Amino acid sequence: MFINIQKLKGKIVELGLSIAEVAEKMEINKATLYRKLENGGATLTVKDANLLVKILDLTAEEAMAIFFAQKVA
Repeated sequence: MFINIQKLKGKIVELGLSIAEVAEKMEINKATLYRKLENGGATLTVKDANLLVKILDLTAEEAMAIFFAQKVA
């Protein structure tokens, strides 16, 4: 699975939030969230993804585009 981190960060910015604010809503340290977003989000869990969908109020299409992105070579 490849997570489109740029789209995820774009949605966070679009909503006027910071990574720190999103981390707080997820009840994790902002450094932890930054680490989870490194390397294409490889360490994001399903729980993390579900929280992000709720916090960012993502539509099903947005969630699919972010969390089930196709990596283009």
